[in-house]
Amino acid sequence: MKTVWLDDDKFHDECGLFGVFDHPEASNLAYLGLYALQHRGQESAGIAATDGPTLHVEKAMGWVADVFSPERLRRLPGRAAIGHVRYSTAGSSTLRNAQPISAAKTTDVSRSAATAATGAWVIAHSTMP
Repeated sequence: MKTVWLDDDKFHDECGLFGVFDHPEASNLAYLGLYALQHRGQESAGIAATDGPTLHVEKAMGWVADVFSPERLRRLPGRAAIGHVRYSTAGSSTLRNAQPISAAKTTDVSRSAATAATGAWVIAHSTMP
């Protein structure tokens, strides 16, 4: 592995993840966890939460405190949540690359999922019927 030293005054970490399960304030705890992990990624922040039947996702470009207002956190009800802060090592710094990523089968809302990772994703076209 080759080490590259950068001569600028910016953070150079590689994303941060935080998850909460079975807590009534899961999204608020995920927010606090991401805030503590902000040094791991400064490009975008996102949280996905579930209240059981529905998956709620909020993400945007920017720092955690700028992305998640109290109003935005209220739109993330549920007892389980995952959060992600991004520092891109691959791909452009755009909202399209912000995480968590989510998918839902439009004819069955209960078949939805969200995930986040600190590595590169290989995106392929779905063959799901």
